[in-house]
Amino acid sequence: MDAAEVEFLAEQERVTIIPNFSLDRIYLIGGDLGPFNPGLPVEVPLWLAINLKQRQKCRLIPPEWMDVEKLEQIREQERKEDTFTPMPSPFYMELTKLLLNYAADNIPKADEIRTLVKDTWDTRIAKLRLSADSFVRQQEAHARLDNLTLMEINTTGAFLIQALDHMYKLRTNLQPGGSAQSQDF
Repeated sequence: MDAAEVEFLAEQERVTIIPNFSLDRIYLIGGDLGPFNPGLPVEVPLWLAINLKQRQKCRLIPPEWMDVEKLEQIREQERKEDTFTPMPSPFYMELTKLLLNYAADNIPKADEIRTLVKDTWDTRIAKLRLSADSFVRQQEAHARLDNLTLMEINTTGAFLIQALDHMYKLRTNLQPGGSAQSQDF
C-alpha cells in the first residue's frame, strides 16, 4: 500500500462541518449523509468536507484533538515513553495535512498545529527506526507494532521487508548443510 492509498482511506474519516446551504438527506453507498441545514453542524466524510469547502459551501470544524494544548500533551507523552503511545486518530498525519491544506482558515493556530504534528511524527519515525535497527541487530523473528498508524508502517515497511529478506538470505547461506555455493577462483 502506498501513501496515496493510505490518504484515500483517511478521506473516509468523519469530520464536522457547518454548511451554508440547505439539502435533504443524501443517500450514498457508504451511508446516508445530512440533512444539511445552514448553521447546523453535520458529520460528513473528509472527502465531502473538502469538496464543499473548496466550493465555499461550508465551514470545517477541526477534530477535538486538533488543539495546541492537546497536541503538546501528545508530543510530550510520545517523547517520554519508550513505546509508541496511542494517537488521537489512526490517520492523524493525513487528516492534519488535508485539513491544513484545504481549510487552514477554519483552524485556529494552524501553523502551531502543523509544527506540533510534525514534531510528533518525527519523534515516532525516529522511534520506529531505532526499533527496526534493534530488531535487525538482535536477529528477531517477529515484532509487535502496537499503536502505529498505517502511514507510519507504510513509511518504513519497504526498508524493513528488504532488511528481513537480506537477513534471511544470509542466515540460510551460513547454516551448516545449507545450499550455500562456494566461490572457487
